[in-house]
Amino acid sequence: MSQSDPHAVDPDDEERHLPSDDPLWNESHYLDVVSHDGRVAGYVRIGLYPNLGVTWWTAMVVGPDRPVVASIAYDLPVPELGLGLHGSGFAMSTDVEVPLDRVRVHGRAPAAVFDEPAAIYRDEPGRPTTIALDLTWTTDGIPYQYDVTTRYEIPCLVAGTITAGDEVMAVEGHGQRDHSWGVRDWWAFGWCWFAGRLDDGTRVHGADIRIPGHPLALGYVQEHACVPVTVTGLDVTEVTDADGLPTTGRARIEPGGIDLTIDPVAFGPLVLTATDGRVSRFPRAQVRLTAADGRRGSGWVEWNQPQPTPEGR
Repeated sequence: MSQSDPHAVDPDDEERHLPSDDPLWNESHYLDVVSHDGRVAGYVRIGLYPNLGVTWWTAMVVGPDRPVVASIAYDLPVPELGLGLHGSGFAMSTDVEVPLDRVRVHGRAPAAVFDEPAAIYRDEPGRPTTIALDLTWTTDGIPYQYDVTTRYEIPCLVAGTITAGDEVMAVEGHGQRDHSWGVRDWWAFGWCWFAGRLDDGTRVHGADIRIPGHPLALGYVQEHACVPVTVTGLDVTEVTDADGLPTTGRARIEPGGIDLTIDPVAFGPLVLTATDGRVSRFPRAQVRLTAADGRRGSGWVEWNQPQPTPEGR
């Protein structure tokens, strides 16, 4: 970050950071993709908890009318250097090949197939399989550093292959990647985060932080090859089904008066459990986006949904 541009990203921040002593200090990389034809989508998240001695790994492969292929582990060791995950069937690496320009995720990991996403909420085992990834995220825009949190996001084009079991999928699409570090308490409050690309090349990124009594709007809008414009107003609403999976949503973004209808088409949800037993449901969805002015697009949306704490806990 520079004094002249508070949203410029320091290339050195692509490296790992020294943790504080808080048990929930976390450093994470999140990378997503939607193919240009919308038939397949996926995301990868690597979350390092050095003070707890574990790495969270989550990867999902989804698409309309496809089963969910989920690779989930919350107990992998923290690598001494870099972002390589090994052991227990994992041989997965995330390499920053060119800082702020190109990141590659490649390797294999155990996974499970679910015919419906809510089965993950029910802790069903799924059908064992493996996933193999060889995907490269190449920057397609200007990286954006948030000014109220240690986090940056980068719009990207994505290309490579995803292998789920015996199915090999060549992927070309768009997505984003982000890198954040700091205390991450998933169970304290809810939020809705989204990142998408419209058909004129405009990128929309937002986070509706739902702290009771202190809501916070974050994000940016970036027209193709233009300087990102910081979000000043954001209103996100959604309708959920009996499992808490959103069936539709709406995001109104300022400046610019962007009004988006959000239609989830495939879910890759998670259940996040704290060491003290608190639980948060975490539906992430591949979505279609429709702007009120007629533009269309696609992307990923996530909702953090802390569950009520049992009385007396």
